[in-house]
Amino acid sequence: MATNEWKKRCETEWNIKGISMPDGVDWKFVYEAKPFGRNLLRNPAPHGVSQDSSPPERELTEFPPEGPPRSEPEGDYTGWTTSREDLGYDASGVPPGVTICYLPNYSWFTLEQRVDLKAEGVWDELLDSFQPDIVIKDWYEESQLHESIYQLQVRLLGTDGQTVISEYVMSPTEELSEYSHNWKEVSHVFSDYGPGVRYVHFLHRLKNKFMVEFFPTLVTGSTVLVKPSKSSR
Repeated sequence: MATNEWKKRCETEWNIKGISMPDGVDWKFVYEAKPFGRNLLRNPAPHGVSQDSSPPERELTEFPPEGPPRSEPEGDYTGWTTSREDLGYDASGVPPGVTICYLPNYSWFTLEQRVDLKAEGVWDELLDSFQPDIVIKDWYEESQLHESIYQLQVRLLGTDGQTVISEYVMSPTEELSEYSHNWKEVSHVFSDYGPGVRYVHFLHRLKNKFMVEFFPTLVTGSTVLVKPSKSSR
């Protein structure tokens, strides 16, 4: 099939209007990559749970688990780069001189992933001139382990994969006065971010607690999505 025919297919498939579509672009690759309207993150639910169902309830065991203590939630982390930061034991709120058997040990568990937009079929002129909306979504569990259990940092990076062109950061404070165990949605739309974007770096941190047993904070539905449109101002 000729290049112009692949280009026409792209125009029809995504109803592209007012967007530069140079002849030098490999339109067959773009059409087959289907860069619009799909999640560009790999493995968006590494803990095997979905925001469409309630977070799993945890059952305390009668005796402490055998074997070495866990340091991260169970899951399949294919596609993610993970790391752990130990925050140590939390003795806040313990009166002086009081003898205690256990203290909570908190840690941050970080998952990050970088999306190469060109490798996913998004072409230079689209990113530089039209600057389509880049949609970010995530759902984290109300684990109620601490007032700070989730952090999100998403960066739009330049051609060198290092220069930050735009950034979104979120670090919510949880309400612990009443019990609640649901998914909380986080969303953001990058628009009019300027020319030069080639990568999206997605990073979130989840707080876990170990006190006799391991108590994680779960996450699901992580999303990076490019639209063939842009927000109106």
